[in-house]
This record gives sequence, C-alpha cells and structure tokens, in this order.
Amino acid sequence: MKLGARILKTGIAITLALFLATAFQLPSAAFAGISAIFAIQPTIYRSYLSIIEQIQANVIGAGLAIGFGLIFGSHPIIIGLTAIIVIAINLKLKAENTIPVALVTVIAILESPGDDFIEVAFIRFFTILLGVLAAFIVNLVFIPPKYETKLYMRITENTEDIIKWIRINLRQASEHNVLKDEIVKLKEHMIKLDQLYLNYKEERNYFKRESYAKSRKLVLFRQMIVTTNRALETLKKLHRLENELHQMPENFQKVLISELDYLLYVHEESLLRFIGKIKTQPPSVPMRENKFNKQQLTEVFVEFYKDQDSSCFYHLLPLVSAIIDYSEQLEHLDTLISSFQSFHKEDNEVKITEE
Repeated sequence: MKLGARILKTGIAITLALFLATAFQLPSAAFAGISAIFAIQPTIYRSYLSIIEQIQANVIGAGLAIGFGLIFGSHPIIIGLTAIIVIAINLKLKAENTIPVALVTVIAILESPGDDFIEVAFIRFFTILLGVLAAFIVNLVFIPPKYETKLYMRITENTEDIIKWIRINLRQASEHNVLKDEIVKLKEHMIKLDQLYLNYKEERNYFKRESYAKSRKLVLFRQMIVTTNRALETLKKLHRLENELHQMPENFQKVLISELDYLLYVHEESLLRFIGKIKTQPPSVPMRENKFNKQQLTEVFVEFYKDQDSSCFYHLLPLVSAIIDYSEQLEHLDTLISSFQSFHKEDNEVKITEE
C-alpha cells in the first residue's frame, strides 16, 4: 500500500494540532485534532480559501451554539436543532465543505458543563480553530504537492494504457468483456485526471514571470488531456464496432491499422518531446514528414460504400470520424509543444521529476 502525501499531511496536522493544544494547556485537545482532519486540503491556494471559510463556519456554529445554550440549555434536541440551522446557513452561504467543522463546534460547545458555559465554550471554540490553523501550517510547509509532475505522469499512464488497448484491439487479440471492463476503468481514470488538472490550475505563483509560464503549461496540459480523451473515444468506437470492422475488406483494414499506428506513435513521441527526451522540431513541420493520410483513409472508406451494403458504411462512419478528430487534436498538440519549446525557452522550464 502506497501512502499518499495527503495521508501523511493529515497525520502531521493531527500531531501538530494536539501538540499545540497541549502546549496551551487546553482541555479537550481532541477537538483540535478532529478539526485538523477536516481542514487538510490538496493545494496551498485551496488551503488559504479553506481557512477563511472554516473560521466563518466556526464563528457561525459557535455563535448559534452559545446563543441556544444560554437560552434553551444543552438538551440533545437543542443540539440537533442547532445543527440543522447551522447546516442550513452554510448551505445558503454555499460553504458545504465547512459543515463538518461547524457541527463539531456546535457539539463541542453545547456539550460543555453548565456552570462555566461561556468560558468553556470560548476555550473549545479556540481549540477547534487551533486545529484548523495547524492544518493550514502543514499545507503551507510540509510536503508541497508536485502537481506538474503528477499531472504529466498521470496523463502518460492513461495514454499508454489506451494506446496499448487500441493496438491489441486492432490485431483482434482482445477479449470483448475484458476490454469493456478496462474502458470503464479508463473513463474513471480520466475523471480523476480532470480533478488533478484543476488542482494544478489552482496552484498560485508569486512571480509574474512564473504565472505566464504556468498559463502556457495549462494550455498544453489541457490539450494533452483532450487528445487522450480522443484516443479513448477511438478505443470505445473500435470496441463497439469490432465485428463490423473485421467484416470490412482487407485493404481498408490495412489502411486503418497503418494510419492509427502512426497516430499512436506520434502521440507517444509528443509526450516524450514535451519533457525534452526527443528532439524538438520547428513549428513549421507539424506531425512529422510522414503525416497522417486523412485523404487515403477516407477514399478507401468511400470506395467500400460504392461496392457494398450502405448499412455497414453508416455503422463505421463514427469510427472514421473519431480517428480523424483524434488526428486533428494530436496535430494541434504537436504544434503547441513545438511552439512551447521554440519560444520563451528560459521561462518554459518543465519541472518533471522521476517518482
């Protein structure tokens, strides 16, 4: 089992929160540890936004808890009613993520002894805020996430898996049900990849020079994801239409395999060129010298339409369309990488480290 950065950060945040609560000699230090769990965020910028929202939620929860506690006491029904109101207010403020910490505050305060209610309430409120602060410090200092590396590695892994299955399917070597399950997994991986891209996008740069370089990288990474999605769409079409495809004339199958093999090769090469493992070509030479022959693929396909039953032609039309779309997105990616590596060379440093 691999321990991720967030797991380690959560453990460190809990330890720091409990240590600070003990150092300040605060009773019920466990509340600091609990609040630290909810305040851990995947990015520094999101952590900054989170601490503002958490303080706001805690003030709302503490204010209502103290008010209801003074007026109605700390009966379980009162605690439940206060919790409902706190949830409603946070939903109204569109701060759903802060509800757990706000509820911890409500329970911690209303569960306080009756004699020193106000004093204990403020101490517990401060204890919970201490946990939030500890989580923010950990997010800021410990194990800063390398989203640029993670994003590139995840894109590469997903792309390699998709390309592998396209090649296997083209050679009629895949089991239908096995590939069906793999496509479902690949879809899930692409959803996670989109979330990772958003995390990378949220990372803030403190210098204008870095911000410009980051903007160019965002465009590139977005295009990489779009291109990988087009490859996945091509795989889905190949899988769904494999019976129809195998009934096509041998000449068409050879052309299709040849053109797709070339696209897969270009896709793999583009990802390696991005990190400098393959020579950069000038922007004026898109898709290499032996470029994808869209015309040949289309002509062979149309020739089949003239000689055969048109129903199979219409079934396979989405596949040909998906391949052409894939080639166009790949060509755009290739142009972006060439441009990225030809201009602003000093700023466009790609920070990819081997994991």
